[in-house]
Amino acid sequence: MLELPPGAEGVLPCQLIAEAVELGYVDAGDYKVQPSHIQPASLDLRLGDRAYRLRCSFLPDADAVDFKMKPLVIDELDLRNDGAVLEPNRPYLIPLIEHLELPPTVRARANPKSSTGRLDVFTRVITDHGFQFDEVRAGYRGPLYLEVVPLSFAVQVKQGLALNQLRLSVGRARLTDDEVRATHRTTPLLYRRGAPVPDDQLATADGLFLSLDLRGDEHRHVGYRARQNTPRLSVAGIRSHRVDDYWEPITSEAGNRIVLDPERFYLLLSEESVSVPPDLAAEMTAVDPTSGELRTHYAGFFDPGFGYSRDHRLLGSRAALEVRAHDVPFMIEHGQRVCKLTFERMVAPPDRLYGDDIGSHYQGQVDTLSKHFSRAPAPPPPPAAPGTLPLFADEERGT
Repeated sequence: MLELPPGAEGVLPCQLIAEAVELGYVDAGDYKVQPSHIQPASLDLRLGDRAYRLRCSFLPDADAVDFKMKPLVIDELDLRNDGAVLEPNRPYLIPLIEHLELPPTVRARANPKSSTGRLDVFTRVITDHGFQFDEVRAGYRGPLYLEVVPLSFAVQVKQGLALNQLRLSVGRARLTDDEVRATHRTTPLLYRRGAPVPDDQLATADGLFLSLDLRGDEHRHVGYRARQNTPRLSVAGIRSHRVDDYWEPITSEAGNRIVLDPERFYLLLSEESVSVPPDLAAEMTAVDPTSGELRTHYAGFFDPGFGYSRDHRLLGSRAALEVRAHDVPFMIEHGQRVCKLTFERMVAPPDRLYGDDIGSHYQGQVDTLSKHFSRAPAPPPPPAAPGTLPLFADEERGT
């Protein structure tokens, strides 16, 4: 059994996740879980070798996923080798490599990786006999499946890629609003312009609200909007895609506001900087029902150490906000509260923190784009060797 402190409640840190893997609570068969797959408070979930295009999404409820999906399958794609392209606005179901054998006291929750949300790829985990997405009941024993719906871009994926993460927890993990406020007074969780946000300016309602930065830089640049009819995007390609091929910059109007076009995808930044200390983990909630026509942010995990440094020289990191308006054009303004963080206690501080300890891509970020994009101009194609065909303009270079 997993060795936990007496009365332990909270999220399991990386060292206990590694122990859970050794005990077989998480099994990947011949594809062993490597240390690089374990984050400070979560475990990467990897795609298997097949993807099934479905005619609709579903929840299995009383049935096994494999049984429930059979009449819904339109096509089967091979994700081995170079993988396959998933088309926008179509649901795909992909069996994951990892398999769970949880003890009765351990439950799990899944969320997209930050890079997945920034590509506007909608994902959620389902389990056999499950009636909720992303929630894995305590004691679950069985396979995991990932529903994947690209929304803005056609994305190329392959076996072994991680689009989602899993958190393991025991007991009551979530902090109440009073506990969040008490923590902020001693260990600031939100900063604004280099200073802790005053207690009377914190907004809480089953979580801590974040607001938008629509002042932007000296050019009033505040973020990006996804282009339409773009080339395919390789999720395995890090810093290998041209920004201009996929994104158009957005500047704010007079009054520090922008009007969102319906059903277009925007990447913006929070006004506040978030700091997650080693004894806490956080999660961005996916939907704020009080925001009317606005959907803000895919749910996502913030690991211990996000925006935090042991020497206290880093005063938070701003959060990337994925925003979409529905049905009608929708105006948003600087300082508007659009999403919130919930905080959970850790069973123990992790041995490795987000940031310098694991080489995180988004620590101290001042931009919203994912790690897949490079601002450097694309290099010219190499000269073709005699007897070979040159690269076509749309072929990708690098990985």
